Amino acid sequence: MIDANIIVRRAGFTLESAFTSDGGITALFGRSGSGKTTLLNAMAGLIRPDSGHIRLDGQTLFEASSRTFLAPHRRRIGLVFQDAQLFPHLTARQNLLYGRFFNRRSLDVAGPKLEFDAVVGVLGIEKLLGRRPNALSGGEKQRVAIGRALLASPRLLLMDEPLAALDAPRKLEILPLIERVRDEMKVPILYVSHAVEEVARLAARVVVLEAGQVSRIGTPQDVLVPASGPLSNQRFETVSLLEARVRGYDQHYGLSTLDHPAGPISIPGRAGPPGTKVRVVVRGSDVSIAMKRPGSVSIRTMLGAQVQAIDADDGPVARVDLILTGGDKLSAFITRNAVDELGLGQGDSVLAMIKAASIDARWEG
Repeated sequence: MIDANIIVRRAGFTLESAFTSDGGITALFGRSGSGKTTLLNAMAGLIRPDSGHIRLDGQTLFEASSRTFLAPHRRRIGLVFQDAQLFPHLTARQNLLYGRFFNRRSLDVAGPKLEFDAVVGVLGIEKLLGRRPNALSGGEKQRVAIGRALLASPRLLLMDEPLAALDAPRKLEILPLIERVRDEMKVPILYVSHAVEEVARLAARVVVLEAGQVSRIGTPQDVLVPASGPLSNQRFETVSLLEARVRGYDQHYGLSTLDHPAGPISIPGRAGPPGTKVRVVVRGSDVSIAMKRPGSVSIRTMLGAQVQAIDADDGPVARVDLILTGGDKLSAFITRNAVDELGLGQGDSVLAMIKAASIDARWEG
């Protein structure tokens, strides 16, 4: 359990943050300069706030009124940065064991300990143990960095833009590992990112920061919707989350089929065993709308929906908010010209069409 209510003042910037988290992955989301890393550094004890308090599992890490400030090495908090920051002269195994060494030297060693073999197995780094960092890819370095943090047996894992320096294939490699850490290691994570799709995929709770202030707190479905700005810009930032269950996997085509009340959803890759609950992340710019089922078309996913609202400004793009059969919400960005040609109006029954290749998903367990 995290309970943070702090003020940090720096030259030209003030962070005022208050939030709680019960576990799982809590994302700190916002643009660069919004205060995400400052908040993370305060949690880790790398900076001392000017006022307020920070408590973790009932223990006071910082409290201005009582002048309490627990040193970083006594907090049992693991850190993973954008850059893996491995020791270049040590092998992957030696870098991992440094985390265990740090834990032994901690003045607070109570609580569960994560075993070396278990951490290595979850992260899939058995074959990397004898290599030094210069022989590892960016994704492999981040795996080792996560492992090193875990072997300090942290009560909380802080991850500061851990995927920002990686290319798309490496990001897709690391995302499931972060989920496995959460689900199998049961380590709560405070995850910093300004990438909306990462947050939508990973987080159960999102704290949105804007210019040093907490502007919204809630589920990804509730808060990951741009509140303002031109619609032409919103289409790149808006995502929708759909809940579905795995029906099966077509090994020949490499596609999973998910069952959703509005219709079957096709996604690339193996989503999990039949019956697995999955969260599907859909970008608003990847949704098309049809008034009736088209004939020959490459799009596999066509979901029954009703138009809830249409928002248009003076630009070329309109936002169409849909309610899918079953109650999930889905936003689509299409041209104003398409709205007029289709004669779209509130209450119309439509098909929301989504390219399988554009869909991202995660296991819910």
